[in-house]
Amino acid sequence: MKNIVATLLILLSLFLGYTGVNKVSNSGESVEIIGVELSASDEGKKTTGYVYIGLAVVSLLGGITLMGKK
Repeated sequence: MKNIVATLLILLSLFLGYTGVNKVSNSGESVEIIGVELSASDEGKKTTGYVYIGLAVVSLLGGITLMGKK
């Protein structure tokens, strides 16, 4: 039973990490008009992405810990 929960935690961490990285990388846009580059950043999306990445790390550590216990 512990192995199933550990595997689910590791899979959850992969999903959360992937989602978090996508949110952080897609949070900013830039446009170049007549040689001037204008950029905008969505700070809410960045913050949410970092929270997802943090949860992914915690979930991964929990899964690894459960796998290692006998």
